[in-house]
Amino acid sequence: MRMHTVVMVGLAIVFGGLAMLAGQKYLARQAALHRPQEVAAAQPPAVAMTTVVVAASPIRYGDDIHARNLREVAWPADFAPAGAFKSVSEIIGAGGRRVALAAIEPNEPVLPAKITGPGQRGTLSALIEEGMTAVTIQVNEVVGVAGFVLPGDRVDVLVTRHETSGDGGPGAAPTSTSYTDVVVQNVRVLAAGQIADERADKPALVNAVTVEVAPIAAQKVALASKAGALSLVLRRAGEVAARPARRVALGEIGTGEPTNSSTVTVRVARGMERREYAVPAQGQALPVNANVASVAPAAPQPARRTVSQSGMPGQGL
Repeated sequence: MRMHTVVMVGLAIVFGGLAMLAGQKYLARQAALHRPQEVAAAQPPAVAMTTVVVAASPIRYGDDIHARNLREVAWPADFAPAGAFKSVSEIIGAGGRRVALAAIEPNEPVLPAKITGPGQRGTLSALIEEGMTAVTIQVNEVVGVAGFVLPGDRVDVLVTRHETSGDGGPGAAPTSTSYTDVVVQNVRVLAAGQIADERADKPALVNAVTVEVAPIAAQKVALASKAGALSLVLRRAGEVAARPARRVALGEIGTGEPTNSSTVTVRVARGMERREYAVPAQGQALPVNANVASVAPAAPQPARRTVSQSGMPGQGL
């Protein structure tokens, strides 16, 4: 009886081991059959690639473009920058040298807008956009916003003038007035002194600032520089919207920011006598206690048609 039991236990162990081996082989064979399909399903779809030329080392404004500071990298075709060069030979080829018009950092794509054409010089004229012109404004430490106006900034140009009216005859002293007009708004600074690199970040005191303006605006700036003193107003970075512009007179200083003033000042001349009156602005009613007899309309002024006198915002030059 004992021998029979031992034999049965031994046979059970042998057959169990065989069944385990057979099961392992079966599972391994099934896994091998399905693994290629699973791997293929896990792989992402193929992405079309192209080649883009990027900077291999830092390139600064005015640097010559050489093959040693360029390299070609693989780039997804659907996300390649518009106009990007596909090979170094497209840049370094026949036609002459090229010069950087803007700073290019390592691994940044080299675009046609950032370098000159073949054989062109890296001068300020290459930075001017189509249909625009460049005009230079003489500045000092105050006008140039203490040197904080740098290439790439946006500024407004103001002109301050002083005028004297009246002949100073008997009984009437000449009347002088001062006011400030906005000449142009939101113009791009091309250069500060001899610096045209838009990556410049250190203030520098210069005696001239060159701005990019439309041809008519260039005439206004040139005329304003002769008619009065120019000032630059530095805009906040990213601010491009036009601001409401009007003439600001000397009499408004110290009165706070005017908001919807209900009166305007007019000067009336009767022979040699000249007086100023505060009259309601257009669309405003007369005060209850106003002396109607003393309110005189301003004498109409002849329209000035010349470009040099009517080109300014506000009241004109």
